[in-house]
Amino acid sequence: MKEIIISSNEAGQRLDKLLGKYLRLAPKSFFYKMLRKKNITLNGKKAQGNEILSAGDSVKLFLSDDTISKFQQQEYAPVSSNSKPTGETRRPQNLDLVYEDDHIALINKPAGMLSQKADPKDVSLVEYFIEYLLESGSISKESLQLFRPSVCNRLDRNTSGLVIAGKSLAGLQTMSLLLKDRSMKKYYRCIVIGEMDRGDHLKGYLLKDKSTNQVRISSAPRTKDDKWIETEYKVLKREGGLTMLEVHLITGRSHQIRAHLASIGHPILGDGKYGNNKINQRYKKSHGVQCQMLHAYRLEMPEIEGELSYLSGKIFCAPLPKLYQRLMGKSFDSEV
Repeated sequence: MKEIIISSNEAGQRLDKLLGKYLRLAPKSFFYKMLRKKNITLNGKKAQGNEILSAGDSVKLFLSDDTISKFQQQEYAPVSSNSKPTGETRRPQNLDLVYEDDHIALINKPAGMLSQKADPKDVSLVEYFIEYLLESGSISKESLQLFRPSVCNRLDRNTSGLVIAGKSLAGLQTMSLLLKDRSMKKYYRCIVIGEMDRGDHLKGYLLKDKSTNQVRISSAPRTKDDKWIETEYKVLKREGGLTMLEVHLITGRSHQIRAHLASIGHPILGDGKYGNNKINQRYKKSHGVQCQMLHAYRLEMPEIEGELSYLSGKIFCAPLPKLYQRLMGKSFDSEV
């Protein structure tokens, strides 16, 4: 017999969803049959599977150890046992945590690190974050079979800045909802090629070409798959043929900021996909610019109801990489 005591991390999900994670390799018909036969119970009683779990609930599995083992996923492998990620040297204990509580963490992701795996062999911010939580004692390897912490938003590998990670189911669900309904405001800092004298509110349509992993911008929709986008920006500083912008990402589509700014003739410095290769190479040699100069700088929380209401109205910022200061000077926060 195996007993699972539901913690706050797993609370809020349906019983059958939890069983699907714990017995990941079992067909759904198996644990529904076990529920009917009372071989799996909730708080000592027969359950249907659609019950919403609360912290402290007891789920008992009257199954043999061999049966449970057969249906469970392989034990979590630590980052140190994975293949070395391309271009990534940061160790999990060195994650730059901007904020952390029982439900969420805000991490200042360095350029060069994946937010999530693109390939099974990759090691991403998710794996580093889970390793950090294991080392700090916030979670256990066993608890990963019931709930797996993850990131709520993704940044391109070569974009730095704030990534929201959910430590609990409530944290993951709440932050994901705020991102989906666009009530959380997201601001970026970037350095673009060319000197700009005023801000603007850009609008248009974006279409992603999956074969090239690039997007195209147009003023009117050309296909049914085109997505409406809005990008607002203001000028912070001009310096030596470059401009630093603060960008309000209103819609948040793939590559939106990079492609939208390139479409008006001011690509982001260091952007190999939408930028100016000749100028990028010059700054690579002179200043060591290895990636696009785009940084997820600030998050502004809206009014939040429920368990995470304490975050209402809070503002979080991730310090800019030092390269921005070398390119724009120390007074880059002052507006023109």
